[in-house]
Amino acid sequence: MTAFASVTLETPDPASADAFYAAFGLSSYVSVRASDAPAAGFRGFALSLVVSQPGDVDALVGVALDAGATTLKPATKSFWGYGAVVRAPDGTICKIATSKKKDSGPVTRRIDQVALLLGVADVKASKRFYVDRGLAVAKSFGGKYVEFDTPSSAVTLALYPRRALAKDTGMPQEGTGSHGIVMGGAAGPCTDPDGFVWEAASVPA
Repeated sequence: MTAFASVTLETPDPASADAFYAAFGLSSYVSVRASDAPAAGFRGFALSLVVSQPGDVDALVGVALDAGATTLKPATKSFWGYGAVVRAPDGTICKIATSKKKDSGPVTRRIDQVALLLGVADVKASKRFYVDRGLAVAKSFGGKYVEFDTPSSAVTLALYPRRALAKDTGMPQEGTGSHGIVMGGAAGPCTDPDGFVWEAASVPA
């Protein structure tokens, strides 16, 4: 059973956000809607885009910057692979990464997987909250990371410590106001321990 169906990003300018996510290739993963709820600083979540090779990372970063995004972390190699972090014009943080360190084929802008990383104060407590609402755990590493089994959603849902997620994305962890995101699914309506809002939505069979 899955209780997760959709991701909606809230922004004062949904038309511009729609244009950005269409250019970036995320229109089939997220939707946007109008909201004037104030928010400042780190909003507590990030979208993680997994691609096949470093050239694909660079291609997507280029598209994002051309469409109005700003760089939080430039593309660089690390012990785990190659990646970059950008912030969309609406404030959403997007991490683009691959585990590969060398290209093995033609460069594309294909996205292999999208995960919604929620930065939470207590991973174990949030895990219990979501399990109680029908989400099945796919991976769990104590208080460091939890990934849920969400086969009916285009987006994978995962939990990450807020402080670690902020550091990983190049942001100070402080933030106030709205998260600017609403999840939809059979788990809703509810608000989780970190203030992330869920609405009731049908989950595809």
